[in-house]
Formats: sequence, C-alpha cells, structure tokens
Amino acid sequence: MTQNTGAVAALAARRWRVALTLTAAMLAVYFGFLLLIAFAKPLLARPVTGGLTLGILLGVLVIASAWVFTWLYVRWTNVHYDVALEKLRAQGGRG
Repeated sequence: MTQNTGAVAALAARRWRVALTLTAAMLAVYFGFLLLIAFAKPLLARPVTGGLTLGILLGVLVIASAWVFTWLYVRWTNVHYDVALEKLRAQGGRG
C-alpha cells in the first residue's frame, strides 16, 4: 500500500509540474502582450493587412494560446495522467 501511495504522490507531483509549466507559459504570453501594449504602442499600431493591426493579431493570438494550452493540458491528462492513475487503481485493487 505504501508503494502505491508513493506512486500516486509522484503522479500528482508530475501533474502539478505540467500544470505549473503551462500556467507559466500562459502568464508569459499574457504579460508579454501587456508589456507590448505599455511600451511598444507604435509597433502594435502597424497594419498587417487592410484594417488588421499587429496589436489586434497579437491579441487574438493571446486568446488562442489560452485555448491551445488548455487543449495541451487536457490531452496530457487523457493520454498520460488518467492512464497511469487507472493502472494504480488496478494495482491497488489487487493488493
């Protein structure tokens, strides 16, 4: 039982590392965008095409990155975390 408890704790620590890494990446994207707004307004005002400016494009990419990071986390949990947790449950039921 203690071996299973240690494995569950290691799996939980791994989940936290993934979650904190993705959170840090999202914060970097978000605060990077805010710093551009604060200190590089002329850069963000540059037109990309037609009525689309670099600022609008980057703003959309910030929102899209939140979706991508969420998808990455859900994908990781489905492929790795849930499978490992199910194996631990099966081992715990046998012992």
